[in-house]
Parts: sequence; structure tokens; C-alpha cells
Amino acid sequence: MAHLLGAEGLSITFGTRTVLDDITLGIDAGDRIGIVGRNGDGKSTLMRLLARQSEADSGRVTWRGGVSVGFLDQSDVLDGEASIRQAVVGDVADHQWASDPKMRDIASGLLGGLDWEQPVGALSGGQRRRVALAKLLMSDHDVLMLDEPTNHLDVEGVAWLAQHLKTRWKADEGAFLVVTHDRWFLDEVCTLTWEVHDATVESFDGGYAAYTLARAERDRAAAVEEQKRQQLVKKELAWLRRGAPARTSKPKFRIDAANALINDVPEPRDTVSLKKMATARLGKDVLDLEHVGLTVDAEGGRKVLFDDVTFRLGPGERVGVVGVNGAGKSTLLKLLDDRIRPDEGRVKRGKTVRTAILSQEVEELRDRAHMRVHEVMTEEKQVFEVGGKELSGGQLLETLGFSRSRQWTPVGDLSGGERRRLQLLKLLTGEPNVLMLDEPTNDLDTDTLAAMEDLLDGWPGTLVVVSHDRYLLERVTDHQVALLGDGALRALPGGVEQYLRIRTGQEPVPGAATRTYRGQSTAQAAAVPGATTNTAASSTGVSAAAASSSAPAGAQASGSGASEAQKRQAKKQMARIEKQMEKLGERQQQLHDEMAAASEAVDLDRLRALQAELDDVDAQLAELEETWLEAGELVE
Repeated sequence: MAHLLGAEGLSITFGTRTVLDDITLGIDAGDRIGIVGRNGDGKSTLMRLLARQSEADSGRVTWRGGVSVGFLDQSDVLDGEASIRQAVVGDVADHQWASDPKMRDIASGLLGGLDWEQPVGALSGGQRRRVALAKLLMSDHDVLMLDEPTNHLDVEGVAWLAQHLKTRWKADEGAFLVVTHDRWFLDEVCTLTWEVHDATVESFDGGYAAYTLARAERDRAAAVEEQKRQQLVKKELAWLRRGAPARTSKPKFRIDAANALINDVPEPRDTVSLKKMATARLGKDVLDLEHVGLTVDAEGGRKVLFDDVTFRLGPGERVGVVGVNGAGKSTLLKLLDDRIRPDEGRVKRGKTVRTAILSQEVEELRDRAHMRVHEVMTEEKQVFEVGGKELSGGQLLETLGFSRSRQWTPVGDLSGGERRRLQLLKLLTGEPNVLMLDEPTNDLDTDTLAAMEDLLDGWPGTLVVVSHDRYLLERVTDHQVALLGDGALRALPGGVEQYLRIRTGQEPVPGAATRTYRGQSTAQAAAVPGATTNTAASSTGVSAAAASSSAPAGAQASGSGASEAQKRQAKKQMARIEKQMEKLGERQQQLHDEMAAASEAVDLDRLRALQAELDDVDAQLAELEETWLEAGELVE
């Protein structure tokens, strides 16, 4: 494949933090690359460097002669005075651009329903984003670099963009890089994934699912190495502590080697861990909208958002909301939260209901921009209940990925993803029992999203999620409803796929009769697929429990009182255990090799079975090593 552009030895530092260190990589024709990584790790920085929008401290970026690169930044660069027409096609006559099928498709896919003579400055943030994306796609570039292109796009817009990128070039032509948190989108359009972490860039074949599997195998291998190191540490510590007089006679190089091993603890990656927060008790009655009507001011006059809508939420209900932009999704949450009142009908609220909304705009932190993260966290209380334990504000912040030093950063200096994390954590400490999330995936990296989904899996209250991220909706909600912009709220038994079929005309719009939700709890949700019972047995036939039970009498006692006969028996026991451990070690290595092969073949069932057997082997090894150490104490 033809080489398009590349980077050699790129390094860049912000303050005292090195974001990218000696990065060398290339982009060839046909590459479809998704960039993932934690917030603040340098995804956007890498893209800006490759697009020559920023300069590195060292290294260079080279483009092949004649290559055209289009770049979609997260920031808004449109002229607010220009009309949509001027912003997108400039002075090109309508008959010229409209004669191109690709341009017509872009116009209808991204700008349908907008008045082309309307000034850009009068548009909403989501509409401006669509205009900027349409302007970029209308141009004929060899390489597209898209930084969070799915932000502010609805489900339909995300599906359209995925199809456009898949068909824009032939398989061996063009290339694109995309930074996005939308995991369905990454899986749909990408054939290569770059993970930016710890100032490096690591490449994986495939989209998000393949990347996740490969990373899991990488992390598992690293965990195995760490487990081996810990076992060596354990043995060396046992050797070092076997009596002060004996230690003085040991070779100095052995002592130095043991101490070096003990001190060689790798620095852990910055992990995000969201634990179950305390939640107020939720009664039988939660929230009901009864025959609600609401009309709002809109361009061109008044617009009916809700017309005789009835919507009932029961305890433990988990509902996803999808719909076209401007149909009233965020307004629905505000009605449920009693922030606005309907023109007609009523909102019934249970006596024990305590609601909280994660808004799109991070409004809660705007007036706290001058405060430090720790101060924001502890402004109302110092101690929080998490998972049945009491944690300080600093400890709670650490569970969400804020290091001790980062906790003293002013809120105004945080990245968008960090502000989103702090907003979520601040929200949960209020102990709500009805949680409403308005586009929660905006600005969050995939690791944080996975952690948030784990939290929501165990959320005991009622959950309402407005999102264009179909991966999230299908992961954390039990059913979905749709707002199609006609004032009605419709149930979607077929989920997001049904919504897309309706929007593309493949399925008729269902009747406006709204599904009544009552009493479905999270306990009734389907079990998570893939759980397996560890029934695999080791092929070596060695039983660690049996070996442990056959340890010589007195092995639990201090070695100082052991007889010579007991010591001889202990030595024999140690020799026997070492042979058993050697067999288990060989099987352990075989399992690692088989798992690597299964990972390459993306055979999930095989991986689960091998993991079950590996867990069993690891447990046997741990027991044998413990018995070996006890016998060793007796021998000394």
C-alpha cells in the first residue's frame, strides 16, 4: 500500500509531563484507524501533530508529496457571520455541487432540516458540529483526521457517518484517523486501533472488540509475569528472614539480588474504579408523566414537544431514550426532575424519590472553575459511604482516577473528560435513587465508560439514559423509547435497530400509544452472557489440596523445635512438591500459548474455557508454593 504520511521520533511535553515520547508510526492508503486511550493521555495531541496543527518538541512529521489532509478539530472554527451555505460550499453554485451524488448524500445526511441561509452563529452546538463535519467531508482529501466526530450526532447521524466512511474510498485508497468514545462506531469502521498510553502508542489489528480482546490478553500476560515476580519475592523474603545468624552467612550477592527483586515493583497504570455508592431507599411510586403537553419557543414560532404524553417509571426501571435532535430528549429529563413544568397534564413524584441529572453542559462545575478538585469534592461533607465502607474525599477521588497531585488542580484546568468524571462523582455523592444521564459518553474515554457501565450494572435505583451511543444503551438499559419530533413518545421493542429502520423508512412509525412502565427491576434484567463455571481440571492430575494435606506433622510450627526426622521428611516433601510445581508450570505455559492462539482467532468460548483451567492451575500452584515455604521453614 502507498505510504501517505508518518511521524518519526515525536516527543512533546506539557509542563513537567511528557505526553508523547519518541513516537514513530506511519499511515498507508487503506488504513482505517481508531485512536483510543484515557482522557489526557494525548489522543488529540497526537492527531494535531500528525495534521500539522501543532508542533512537537522534537521529531518530525512527513507527508507524501501532494497528499491532502482534512482535519476536524474539537473546537469550533466556523465563521458565525457566514450562512450555512457559505460555510459548507462557499461560492459554488447549487447545480454544481448538487450534481455530485456524494455531496448530495453528505448534505442530506448531516444538514437535513436546516435552513441553508441561516447564519452559523444562530445554530446550536450540535448543529454547528454537523456543519463543520459536512464542510470537511465535501472536500476531496486523501486523509481525514476526525477528533470526536460523533459528539452531538444522534444515533441516526452516527450510523450515516459510519456508512459514509466505509464507502468513501475503495479498500486500498484513502485513509482516516478517528478519535471517538463511541465503541460501536469504532467497531463498525476501523480495521486498526492505536492505544495512546504512558507516552507511547501501541497498535492493535481490528476495531474496538478485537482491541479489547487483545488488550485483555496483554494485561493477562502482564499479570502472569507480575504473579511470578510476587512468588519469587515471597520465596526470597522467606529466605531472607530465616534467622539473623543464618542470614549473615549467606552470600552477599544473593541478599542484594533478593532486595533488588523485592524493590522492583512496576508503577501501576492509572486505573479508574467506580464503586457502588450509597443510594436512598426508593418506594413503590417513582415518577409518572400523565397526559403531559409542552410547547416551547423555536425558530419560526412555537413548537410542540409533547402532546398528551403518558410515561410511567417504576422502581429499578432502566430506560434508554433516543430521538432526533430538538425532539425534546433533554427536556424530558427536566420534566422528570421538576426543573420545568408542563403546559398540560401533571408530573407525579413518589415521596421517597431523590433525582439527579448528569447534564451535557457540566453546568454544575462552571461556577467552581477557580476551586481545586479536592475542595469541590469536600465542600459539603468530608466522608462518603462507598461499598459499605467510609472513604475520605481524597480516597474517593482516587477511585475515579484522580491522583493525589491531580486533586489539587483547579477545576478550570481539567480536561473535558476529567470534568465529566468529577461531575459524575459529585452527583453520586448526593445519594440519588433516580439517576438521569444526558449524553453521558461525551468527553469520556473508553476505560472510564467501561467503569461507568460496571457501576450502572449494579445501580439499585431507577435509571434513564439519553444517548446516541447505542453500545451504552444496549449495555445498561433494558428497553428504549423514541422521540421522533411529532410530540409523541413511542416504545421500541426492537431497540435502536428498530429506531433506525423507522428513520430510514424501512418500517412504519408505530402508533403513539405509549408503553406503560411499572415495576420492572434491575433484578429482572437478563444475566450477563459469558459467565462460566470453573469446572476444568488440570491435565497434570496433581491435587494441590492433597499435597498440602500430606505436609509433615509439625510443618506449621517454628523450625527451631523440629527434630531431625521431621526435617528429613520436610526435605522429601519439598522435593515432591517441586516436581509437582514443575508439571503445573509446564501446563501453565501451555495454557498461555493456547490462549494466545485463541486470542488471535478471536475464539471467545475457547478463551473462557482455557481461562477457567488456568485459574484452577494457578490456585493449585499457589497452594503448593505455600506448603513448600512452610516445609522450608521447618528445614531451616
